[in-house]
Amino acid sequence: MNKLLILDGNSVLHRAYYALPDWRNRSGEATAGVYGFLSMMLKAIEDLKPTHLAVVFDHPDPTFRHTMYVGYQTNREKERQVSEDIWGQIEKLKKVFQSLSLPVYQLSGFEADDLIGTLARQAKGDVIIITGDRDLMQLVNDRVKLYMPVKGLSDTQIIDRDKVHEKLGVWPEQVIDYKALVGDSSDNYPGVVGIGPKTAVQLIEEFGSFEKIYEFINTSPLPSPNLGEGTIRKLVDGYEGGELSKRLAAIRIDAPVTYDNAQCTTPSPQKITEVLQELGYKSLIKRMGGKADESSARPRLFE
Repeated sequence: MNKLLILDGNSVLHRAYYALPDWRNRSGEATAGVYGFLSMMLKAIEDLKPTHLAVVFDHPDPTFRHTMYVGYQTNREKERQVSEDIWGQIEKLKKVFQSLSLPVYQLSGFEADDLIGTLARQAKGDVIIITGDRDLMQLVNDRVKLYMPVKGLSDTQIIDRDKVHEKLGVWPEQVIDYKALVGDSSDNYPGVVGIGPKTAVQLIEEFGSFEKIYEFINTSPLPSPNLGEGTIRKLVDGYEGGELSKRLAAIRIDAPVTYDNAQCTTPSPQKITEVLQELGYKSLIKRMGGKADESSARPRLFE
């Protein structure tokens, strides 16, 4: 049975960068993210033993969501400006994966989430996604799970359907209904103003979806324990923001990208060790059971 491990590149890199000291190469370029990224990847390979591996990064171009809502992610502009050290390491990681003969998936107009959702749908067998992004919980099903960092680089947990419900109070297929109601401050979309997580969970538990909440409000003369006058007013006033937020939150599973099973075979331990030698990452070589070549003390791969 195939088991595909998908790395949510930006999420893993962000986690790796902040988990380690500010390491730099001889040219003053930040490199801690590359080391941490590969450390997390190797741990996942050891823990999960995937037969296949895919790496996905966000594209720097605006996406269809920016066209849909001009305010989408505008609060991240400052983050992009102050974190150039992080995102500058993506090109280095691309070189690493080229050396490992693995494709990197990245597409203008789409977020990494959409490519991940599409690849997960196309792949045969089990899929595990390494990410720190809770938005991807909507992709979880009997075949797809998340592998999420809890603390640092090594403390992780598997997120299945039951874990999604435990953490959010809703099932994976209801995550976008939840986001429609509460919004998302990190992506800067509003949801229904005044509806918080507790009320959102209660409404979804009772009605099942965002649409069915409004269907009840518009058609039923019956009372509801979760729909007092104040809540109904918030829902009516905030419908447009909620409907927009649901569309923004929904991860595409039909992006124009094709998963290539043959190209994504997990590299052999020997091949990984060879690339780590080129990088001069002695501690990671030891984790692979190899012996560091002292002549590789300087990372030749990035020269």
